Amino acid sequence: MITNKIHCSIGVMAHNEEKNIASVLTSLLSQELEHVAIDEIIVISSGSTDKTNIIVQDFVEKHSKVKLILQNERRGKSSAINLFIKSAKNDILVVESADTKPTNTTVERLVRPFRNPKVGMTGGRPMPCDDGIGFIEFAVQLLWRLHHEMAIFQPKLGEMVAFRRVFDAIPEESAVDEASIEALITAAKLNCVYVSSAIIINSGPESICDFIKQRKRIAIGHLWLKDNQNYSVTSNQIGLLFALFIRECIKSPRDIVKITMVAKLEMCCRLLGFFEYKVMKSNPFIWEMVNR
Repeated sequence: MITNKIHCSIGVMAHNEEKNIASVLTSLLSQELEHVAIDEIIVISSGSTDKTNIIVQDFVEKHSKVKLILQNERRGKSSAINLFIKSAKNDILVVESADTKPTNTTVERLVRPFRNPKVGMTGGRPMPCDDGIGFIEFAVQLLWRLHHEMAIFQPKLGEMVAFRRVFDAIPEESAVDEASIEALITAAKLNCVYVSSAIIINSGPESICDFIKQRKRIAIGHLWLKDNQNYSVTSNQIGLLFALFIRECIKSPRDIVKITMVAKLEMCCRLLGFFEYKVMKSNPFIWEMVNR
């Protein structure tokens, strides 16, 4: 029996997630742990108007580890994360969105690297649950596959991350919270580690319209991050993106047309984001939820 375990707190950020929140909490409560101990699971429910709070309260009454904190109005995910940081009792913190789902070993794999005191942040591998054959499903799968390839080259962490409490808060105006955490961890001279074996299942947009909205918001968030935290994410390295694009075309010659279409769509989203941020002075850090 391992006695010197790494104790962590998990924060689940939720807004109107009645369809998924029970599944997320069930997964977190049934994690297979060896070197890691989950002391608490704190759900931050931000302005939820559906049955999210009722479902979570049922878990609170049945499981002592689960806690519910309510934000009366939705202030953005970064605000919810700051509330979690303030409320958590451990120095190793795990943040997960309520619209994702970890596998049964994800938390163990994410937290175990913190045995090394030089590790400041870890992130797992998001994998889409969308297995359709349409263009949007292809685009979502391609982007997350490229995310994986980029993260191997240089950690780019998202969807579910763990980090040391070496700061009190992240900027609440950030629309790219994980990247803002990366920036603060890097500034603290700690390492970011990509754990590809820590799988997080997530769902992507189901329409071209929602795809564009999501990718445009991310582009705006990365521009804001560069201006306000002087940090640039791996996916902004054009040379790396071009190399990965060529590799995908070589690996899947039958899909070259679709790969090219996705690349053009992503470029359009980034241009739209640049226009809205630089010209329209827009920074939508409170995200409009996509249809799922």
